[in-house]
Amino acid sequence: MDFKCIRYEVNQGVATITLNRPDVYNALNDAITYELQDAFRLVARDKEVRVVVLTGEGKAFCAGQDLKAVSGAEKRSFQDSLHQRYNPLITAMQTLPKPIICKLNGVAAGAGCSIALACDMIVASEEATLIEVFINIGLVPDSGSSYFLPRVLGRAKAFELCAMGSRVKGKEAERLGLVNKTVPADQLDNAVAEYTAYFAKAPTKAIGLIKKMLNKSTQSSLEEMLDYEAYCQEIAGNTNDYKEGVAAFLEKRTPNFSGN
Repeated sequence: MDFKCIRYEVNQGVATITLNRPDVYNALNDAITYELQDAFRLVARDKEVRVVVLTGEGKAFCAGQDLKAVSGAEKRSFQDSLHQRYNPLITAMQTLPKPIICKLNGVAAGAGCSIALACDMIVASEEATLIEVFINIGLVPDSGSSYFLPRVLGRAKAFELCAMGSRVKGKEAERLGLVNKTVPADQLDNAVAEYTAYFAKAPTKAIGLIKKMLNKSTQSSLEEMLDYEAYCQEIAGNTNDYKEGVAAFLEKRTPNFSGN
C-alpha cells in the first residue's frame, strides 16, 4: 500500500510499522489511524510475518490526537471518531495472532499511550514517557487505556495516572510493570532486536493462542479457563511446530519452528 503517514517494512519475518509524522510528534490525524488499521490487516494476512515492531519516527512515539488538525474542523462526534478510527485499531492489535513489540522511543501521550499499552510487550528508552494526558483538556481516557491500566497497575494507581495526568518515565514505568524493559536510548534498537530475533523463530501459532488465552482470562473464571486451555492445547498440539519441537527435543537439537 502507498502509505503517507506511516512506514511499513518487512524483513526476515519482522514487520516494522513506524508512525511517520515527526514534525507533529507523530500525532494522530484521520489518515494515520486508517493507515495503521490497514497496516495491521496486512500483517494479519502475511504468513511471512512472525512479529511486529511498532515505533515512532523522531523524538516521540506518539503525542496522541492531533488537536490542531481538528481545531478548525466542523465539530464531530467523539463517539463516532472512536468507533471508526481508534477502537478498530486497538481491537486489531489485541486480536492479531502474532506478537507486537512497542519500541517506545519517546513520549506516548493520550491515545498514543493507549496504542503503546495495546502492544504485547514494550521496550522503552529510559527517556521515554507514558502520560494519560486526556484530563488536561477535560476528557477521559479512551482507546483502551481504562481497560489496560487497572489490569496492570490496580485501580488506585490507574486512577491516579488517569485523573492527574501523571507522567511515568522509563525506569519508573518498568518498576510499575507498564513496560517490560528500559534501556539507554542508544541501546534501544539492539534491545528490541533481541526480542524480534526470538519471536521471528518462535512457534507463532502457539504465541497467538497465548494472546487469546491471556485476554480471555481477564474476564473468565478458573473453570472457564481450564476448558479454554484444553481447547487451545488441542489446536497447538496439531501444529507442525509441536511435531518439530518434540523431534528436536528427542534429537537434542535446537528446534526449527516454521510458525505453522
